[in-house]
Amino acid sequence: MVNWVHVAKQQLVHRLARRAGLRRHTVDVDDSGTVISIWLPKDKLPAANEETRKKEAKPDRGRLSVVLLHGFAGDGILTWVLQVGALAKHYDVYVPDLLFFGGSTSPAGGDKSPEFQAECVVGALRRLGVERCAVVGFSYGGFVAFRMAEAHPGLVVSVVATGSIVNMTRSTRDAMLRRLGAVSLAGFLLPDDVAGLRSLFAAGTNRKWWFPERVLQDYLSLMIYNRKERAQLLEALVSSKEQEVVAAPSFQQDILLLWGENDSIFLVEVAKSLKKQLGEKAKLRSIGRAGHLVMLERPWVFNRYLREFLEAAAATHGDDGIC
Repeated sequence: MVNWVHVAKQQLVHRLARRAGLRRHTVDVDDSGTVISIWLPKDKLPAANEETRKKEAKPDRGRLSVVLLHGFAGDGILTWVLQVGALAKHYDVYVPDLLFFGGSTSPAGGDKSPEFQAECVVGALRRLGVERCAVVGFSYGGFVAFRMAEAHPGLVVSVVATGSIVNMTRSTRDAMLRRLGAVSLAGFLLPDDVAGLRSLFAAGTNRKWWFPERVLQDYLSLMIYNRKERAQLLEALVSSKEQEVVAAPSFQQDILLLWGENDSIFLVEVAKSLKKQLGEKAKLRSIGRAGHLVMLERPWVFNRYLREFLEAAAATHGDDGIC
């Protein structure tokens, strides 16, 4: 039977990514079998780089690299399909699948922490020759982005977090679950039936989108897999420390908190509190009539705010590739 979500992803999402100049590639991160699948500029593919060297083409203009990290409900390119075209004209865009999403895998029994996810993304970027980047993280991807920024300030020059925080404490998790009427993060983020998926999408959006049951069933079949490993990712996300508040690291990077004003998963009040915690390095921009999936609900506004921030980051770090 035809999976219509798969067809739409192949015929629409992947075509839009390719039209933006991106191609999919896999990178062996280490010798243990950990592999990151990533969309990247076609002229940055290892084979293309080899051809460039042979032809002695013009040197790279040194454009800022922008890394887009997805959340739990989809893979990289599905999450960011409405951003890659707007960014690829001005930046080198990299869209990895985090471990246990898309084509990224790691051996069973391995580390499931956001720190390990961050090191795997960094390892893939290093192998692809990325020397500096801005990291944009949505939801779970935001946790990974913050870990990358904390551990690798020489690589990560700025951070954009949307619908995400630095640390997930037990009290934060429990308050979120009570508000959403959910029993556990895994039960909420890894639905096993259409009703659960409808609830997830309803919580993630401001406008209540309706999809036929067949489409939702196809989405479940195609996108919600590796359930055991993803549940372990969620377990590792929550801080094991007993205190109610875990202090955020002192980041060297400029940080943009880009939020849907009606986000019901991470409330905009959470973003305001995080901004105070992060200090002068952080700015908050909220977008009206948008929920957690703000990059899909209000893509034009989201892209405009994102590009304004990235232009400032590129100028600060000497990028001459902005058009």
